[in-house]
Amino acid sequence: MSDPELKNLIEKSHKDLTIQDFNDIQVPCIGFDQKKFDGILTKVSGKPLSVDTNLNILQDGLGHVFVEILLTFSYGGIKEKILVNANEHLIFFRLLAENSMLAIASKNSPGNIFMIQLPKPERALEALDIIENGLKNNKN
Repeated sequence: MSDPELKNLIEKSHKDLTIQDFNDIQVPCIGFDQKKFDGILTKVSGKPLSVDTNLNILQDGLGHVFVEILLTFSYGGIKEKILVNANEHLIFFRLLAENSMLAIASKNSPGNIFMIQLPKPERALEALDIIENGLKNNKN
């Protein structure tokens, strides 16, 4: 990955990632602006739905690892793509693999949380292994 490509990925990376305590379980959380979060909830509220969660891993062999999280809601035509710098947020992916849960929330009202149970938890475990192996090559 060239320096301009790396810089571009860093700039595009989602900055609003936190860890939320949910009944004594640490859950990784993606923060959205209020309008986007409200739009998601409006479309899916009260509907039976599933959320397909795919993790696409981008790495350069030099220890720079980024993960593109794709959330596809079964109702409402919602597809979200979130780019995460795994170098800065490894704990996010460890907890995702450990608990098989992901939360989304509004940055403006973090108490309003939408929980997602991963439909295929083994994907998060496989992704964590790839991420950790990719990060081993980081020289920084």
